[in-house]
Amino acid sequence: MIETAPITAVMRALADPTRRAVFERIASADEITVVELTRGSGVTQGAISQHLKSLRQAGLVAERPEGRNVYYRAEPEGLAPLVDWMSHYGSFWRDRFANLRTLLKEIDP
Repeated sequence: MIETAPITAVMRALADPTRRAVFERIASADEITVVELTRGSGVTQGAISQHLKSLRQAGLVAERPEGRNVYYRAEPEGLAPLVDWMSHYGSFWRDRFANLRTLLKEIDP
């Protein structure tokens, strides 16, 4: 069955729209700094840092310090609990659609 702790952490991290936007910006870049994430976001650097902390704790981003800068990159493996959860329900819906297809063929041969 699905392990609940990691999926809860990932869903909680991505539930916040601002945090999700930060994650999407990181995912679309190779690596990005807090300063770059803050620029043009309308969010303070402190708030970005808090969002990054949540994303790190959920395993969605990793950091690489270099001198005075810290570079962030997306960790695709961090989405694995979410993918597993979705695939579990994907089979549920495939079964339902198969049943619906059978029913429709019985109704209108």
